[in-house]
Amino acid sequence: MTSTYPRKRPQRRSEVPHGPQHNTGLRQIRDTLPPAPAPCTVEPAPHPVGEEVPPELLALVTHHCRRINAYLARAQHLQTLHGTSMKQWQRLVLYTLTDALAHNHLLVGTLAAYLQRQNLDAELLRRYLQSPDPDRYITREAVQHLDGLTDAVPEEAAEPVWTVVGRHIARDGG
Repeated sequence: MTSTYPRKRPQRRSEVPHGPQHNTGLRQIRDTLPPAPAPCTVEPAPHPVGEEVPPELLALVTHHCRRINAYLARAQHLQTLHGTSMKQWQRLVLYTLTDALAHNHLLVGTLAAYLQRQNLDAELLRRYLQSPDPDRYITREAVQHLDGLTDAVPEEAAEPVWTVVGRHIARDGG
């Protein structure tokens, strides 16, 4: 007698790796990411933080997740728009996916810079980033974004674009 429970039937088993195999594969990808061209280390300047997550960090994650999701949805939708033209599809899907990737790197770098500024233990930050080198994510743009998010006074005369974006995110809540 065969089981009626769906997980027991072999035809229902996924061929996509998951669990330890999948995690090992992701770690290998993370470990091969190159360091940022101009990595930054943020000097500790902790502000008292309570038990709750600061609203500007929640707004930051919301803002970038919306952007990333919009790019990913567009990448999926391109198959219906340009599924018959490989040239158009490849160009547009790669533009879209690299824009999503840039937002993801900026988001991770900004959060990592915030934690560095809060004087989080370096080893703990490396563990959270799942990377031996946090400099893969903390870039000049991420620090500028954090400065706008936390309403820091920029050192430059003209505010960099990511500082302005950070101020808008903090002001508008995402």
